[in-house]
Amino acid sequence: MANNYPCKLSIVIPVYGSELVLSELVSQIQKVLADLEGMRENYEIIFVCDRSPDNSWRVIQALSTDHPQVQGILLRMNAGQHNACMAGFAKARGEIIVTMDDDLQHSPADIPKLLQEIELGSDVAYARFKNRNHALWKIAGSRLNNLVAGYLMQKPRDLYLSPFRAMKAAIRDDILRYRGPYVYVDGLILSVTRNITSVDVDHHDRYAGDSRYGLRKSVSLWLKMATSFSIIPLRITSLLGMIFSGLGFLLAILLVIQKFTLNLMPIGWSSLIVTILIIGGVQLLALGMLGEYLGRVLLTINSRPQYVIDETVGLNHPVT
Repeated sequence: MANNYPCKLSIVIPVYGSELVLSELVSQIQKVLADLEGMRENYEIIFVCDRSPDNSWRVIQALSTDHPQVQGILLRMNAGQHNACMAGFAKARGEIIVTMDDDLQHSPADIPKLLQEIELGSDVAYARFKNRNHALWKIAGSRLNNLVAGYLMQKPRDLYLSPFRAMKAAIRDDILRYRGPYVYVDGLILSVTRNITSVDVDHHDRYAGDSRYGLRKSVSLWLKMATSFSIIPLRITSLLGMIFSGLGFLLAILLVIQKFTLNLMPIGWSSLIVTILIIGGVQLLALGMLGEYLGRVLLTINSRPQYVIDETVGLNHPVT
């Protein structure tokens, strides 16, 4: 690995609604890294406050004052978890970058496991949870997301895409070359390397407060994955169009044959209405998919920013 970075490790943590957790999170990270050989104070913790509605930013400011390793970035508008990670990546100075959630469901005690895999030569190491302390709909959605990712982005079948991950700085540099407004970090990682491994860890209960990551954000993230890194959805709609067009021509031929042989036409509108609804639904699906792609192209051409920084704290702290 390169040796021209100011510190060994950067931990990037998007923050939203976690004012009650941040102090304990910093305390646990410091305890773990203090016992890690060669690390000591040679690290930085970068909190990216994604315009959290609570007092998270004030807590980050206080932590930065008390702890030289703690740095903070406040976004002017809510940008989403993955865009917030990009803001942290741009400021990170470590040879290795770790990302994790802000609620202590990802234990800092597992960071050394991820670092070990990077030291052994992997470009990226993901945490693979042996258990999940989430609602059933989140677990089901996560499994669906991984299944679709395997098809759309050729993700290895046994790789679980987790927000708890470690990567080499070189991979981070490649990711930062992406300038589009719709960020999906795992998709960017899969587009630049396949030298990826996984580490089994435990998933813990949230330390305090309630999760703000609801169904709407989950659907938004899924759309980013589906439409930002693959044209397969467009191909699927084209295939559906060809299938239903073929069925239409087949039915037309059958009706002509029936007209000249039996001279009987179907009575009633049921079959006609069902056919119209099916074909109309497929057409609307295709138009919606095209609109999604065109909208993203428009916003990318117009250089919509991934995030906007309002203020920072502690970024000039020396890291020894």
